[in-house]
Amino acid sequence: MLEQAAARAGELAAPGLSPRPRRKIAVLACMDTRIDVFAMLGLERGDAHIIRNAGGLATDDAIRSLSVSQRLLGTEEIVVEMHDGCGLHRASDDEFAQALAADGVLPTWRLGAFADVEDALRHSLGRLRSSRELPARDRIRGLVFNPETGALREVRD
Repeated sequence: MLEQAAARAGELAAPGLSPRPRRKIAVLACMDTRIDVFAMLGLERGDAHIIRNAGGLATDDAIRSLSVSQRLLGTEEIVVEMHDGCGLHRASDDEFAQALAADGVLPTWRLGAFADVEDALRHSLGRLRSSRELPARDRIRGLVFNPETGALREVRD
């Protein structure tokens, strides 16, 4: 990876590009390898902040990053993108916690497993809309991607 970066340093450099997204958008998306957020949403480097985690869930840390994005770097809109076939779909919070405990690990966080992707997305949208850490809560949208077909659908509350 270091060799690739060194060979492409000129292409990767972004002199003069602001850390403030041109389109004033922050995207919270799942870390799934099948998701190319830039291509999917028609974004270019410099257009948006991209925050990724397992499930694309509105966790405490995701809210921290979104708060920085809004309060320090001027974003005004949030797009939450989850997807069909997520690894957290139908996983078990309890089984995951037991496996961690068997290794002597007691995390302060939960896995975030869910039974229905649209319900999980609605929950995240509700959490973001009620998060006082975020000054711009009126422009938050939720999308679900199908990695098998490439289709993207909006989920409304």
